[in-house]
Amino acid sequence: MQNIELEIDVKGVARVTLNRPDIHNAFDEHVIQSLIDVFEQVDSDNRVRVMILQARGKSFSAGADLNWMQKMASYAYEENKRDADQLAKMLNKLYTLSKPTIARVQGAAFGGAVGLVACCDIAVGSKLSKFCLSEVKLGLIPATISPYVIGAVGLREAKRLFMTAEVISSQRARRLGLINEAVSEEDLDITIDEIINNILKNGPLAVSQSKALATVVAGRPIDTDLIDFTSDVIAKIRVSKEGQEGLSAFLDKRKANWIAQDDK
Repeated sequence: MQNIELEIDVKGVARVTLNRPDIHNAFDEHVIQSLIDVFEQVDSDNRVRVMILQARGKSFSAGADLNWMQKMASYAYEENKRDADQLAKMLNKLYTLSKPTIARVQGAAFGGAVGLVACCDIAVGSKLSKFCLSEVKLGLIPATISPYVIGAVGLREAKRLFMTAEVISSQRARRLGLINEAVSEEDLDITIDEIINNILKNGPLAVSQSKALATVVAGRPIDTDLIDFTSDVIAKIRVSKEGQEGLSAFLDKRKANWIAQDDK
């Protein structure tokens, strides 16, 4: 997978890197399939505690590859539907990954790349980053990425960005909720490392289930079903092996066993 690199370090940090810097990391059907494969690999690897989605070169991603778009223009509906299904599958694999995900955004994130950013749990951009939902400029729509972008920035802001295709700064992207932090180029990796270190101090199962909890609870009415659900999940994790270790470590005033020895 020359276009996509995967590295997993000894701490369980997986780095998935878009590696097409000569064309601003634009993606095509081959990159999409490679990302599906890599996300599945990361999700099933018990060593992985957190995943970083990043890119080589001066741009995070320019979105769809021009050659790929030319091919799609010649496709019939059935071929276009199969192609779009793969893109939608890739985005959902990223969004539903059981491990926490962090987008590292430098330079431009245009079109479908905004969807990649929105699918990650946390996104950190440099102050020089630019974002644009550019599909309408081509007479297209941001369809497969729309649920994730709307979830990140809200319905009304999403409608504006979908319809205007305006380029927004990282500061505005942060205000809208598309990214969590907008920092200097020099602080980009420092900020991400701080987030990673905070995650690694916590129980892996608790982190994974907290991520799932937020997705399940969001938007639901606070009724008896939801109250019963939340009581059930906390009771289950309290009696889990990890929950017991965490509570024992707290009461014994020691570090839990999931914290690396060199962090103690």
